[in-house]
Amino acid sequence: MTVIEIPTLKTDRLILRAPRTEDFPVFSAFYAGPRSHFVGGPLTAELAWRMLAMEIGHWQLKGFGRWIVERRDTGAPAGLVGPFQPHGWPEPEIGWDLFDGQEGHGFATEAARAARDHAYRVMGWTTAISLVKPANTASARVCERLGARRDGAFTHERHGLMHVYRHPAPEADLAPTAQLTGARHE
Repeated sequence: MTVIEIPTLKTDRLILRAPRTEDFPVFSAFYAGPRSHFVGGPLTAELAWRMLAMEIGHWQLKGFGRWIVERRDTGAPAGLVGPFQPHGWPEPEIGWDLFDGQEGHGFATEAARAARDHAYRVMGWTTAISLVKPANTASARVCERLGARRDGAFTHERHGLMHVYRHPAPEADLAPTAQLTGARHE
C-alpha cells in the first residue's frame, strides 16, 4: 500500500497541514463542546480520537482529506478544513470546522477558498458542494462569501437534513489563493 503524503498549503494568515497527534487536545475539546453539534458532536474523548483517526484515514482511503488549519501568527490550531467525501456523502465536499475561539476572523473562508482552489487546480475536481445544517447560519454565510449558492437539500442517515451549497465551477475561480509546499498530491 502506498502511503499518501499530505501536502501543505499556505495562505496569508494560515497553514493547512496534516493532522498530528499533538492536535488531539484542541480537536477533542471542540468535539466535546456544544458548537460541535453541527458536525456530529458532542463526542467523548474516545469518540473524538476515532474522529481524528477518520480524518487522517480519509487521506489514505480517498487520496485527499481535510487539513488542520494552523494560524501563522501563533502556531495555534484553528480548525479543520478541506476536501471531504466519506461514504454516504452525495458529492465531493469542501468542509470546515473551526475550533473554539477561532470563529469571527475569516479563517473558515480563507482556508476553504485555498482548499477549493487546490481541489479544482491540483486534484481536477469539476464541482464541489458544502453541506450545512439548516440552523448553522455561520457556515451558510461562509458558503455565500465563497460564492456558493443553495442547490437543494440532502438527508444523511446520521446527520439529518442538510442544505446543499454548490460552489462556483473551477473556471469561475479567479486567482490561486494558496501555495502548495512540501509533498505533492498524487
